[in-house]
Amino acid sequence: MAGDDATSSLPTRCGFVALIGAPNVGKSTLVNALVGSKVTIVSRKVQTTRALIRGIVIENNAQIVLVDTPGIFAPKRRLDRAMVSTAWSGAHDADLVCVLLDARAGIDEEADAILEKLANVGHPKILVLNKIDLVPREKLLALAQAANQRLDFVETFMVSALSGDGVDDLRRSLAERVPEGPFHYPEDQMSDAPMRSLAAEITREKIYRHLHQELPYQSTVETDSWTERKDKSVRIEQTIFVERDSQRKIVLGKGGATIKSIGADSRKELTEIVGHPVHLFLFVKVRDGWGDDPERYREMGLEFPKE
Repeated sequence: MAGDDATSSLPTRCGFVALIGAPNVGKSTLVNALVGSKVTIVSRKVQTTRALIRGIVIENNAQIVLVDTPGIFAPKRRLDRAMVSTAWSGAHDADLVCVLLDARAGIDEEADAILEKLANVGHPKILVLNKIDLVPREKLLALAQAANQRLDFVETFMVSALSGDGVDDLRRSLAERVPEGPFHYPEDQMSDAPMRSLAAEITREKIYRHLHQELPYQSTVETDSWTERKDKSVRIEQTIFVERDSQRKIVLGKGGATIKSIGADSRKELTEIVGHPVHLFLFVKVRDGWGDDPERYREMGLEFPKE
């Protein structure tokens, strides 16, 4: 109890921490490990985090607001450019920047470009080497040294976001480094992404998991209604938007088999998160050219690139 009293007498701290890294370095997995609850979708396919979905961590007297930016990559389409622009704005707006490197990949072309661009970001930067369980220790030390020669990192951590190894040390350090100030969010709030948005992200993750390469990234999910019933169960209606009728047929599958599997997987995970039975209804519609519609970008929390 004495420890609790000592903690409660300390001033509160609160700040935004941006996670920057190439696609598939494990940013979403790390957010989930730090928060201890699934808040952003995790997928083997790159580019699944479209907007700045935040996880919120309470550590002693500190509240850490994690900004899980879209992976940085060479943008080709308009949607790609919006995602990369959003990622960099997240870095510039944060109090601290966590730079994630995949320990296996090392400083590859993507990581090199990120380190170069981060030289223009003035906030304190922390290096996080992820997936350390897959790499020999000598290689880890050499990678940490090479990265620190490139940028002035205030601290270096070696973690496995998947197993949780090293995550507690990183959490404690972030709590000590965020600035003094009042909490931004209620203590019981794990993520400020609205549940509708999280539900849409979960269904989108299941679509990718089922369809892999068959469906291009020009697909989106919107939660049309979220109704809590008297028996505590939740009725959710979602629309999956694709650009062509051929894609609609892929999502539906033969005799509706694919959409049923996607719905079952999504319903199972949503039930775990909500803690009550979920009745999920999915619809698939063709919306031609949604990738060039500014309104869709606003709904996803992205700025619409002019060109």
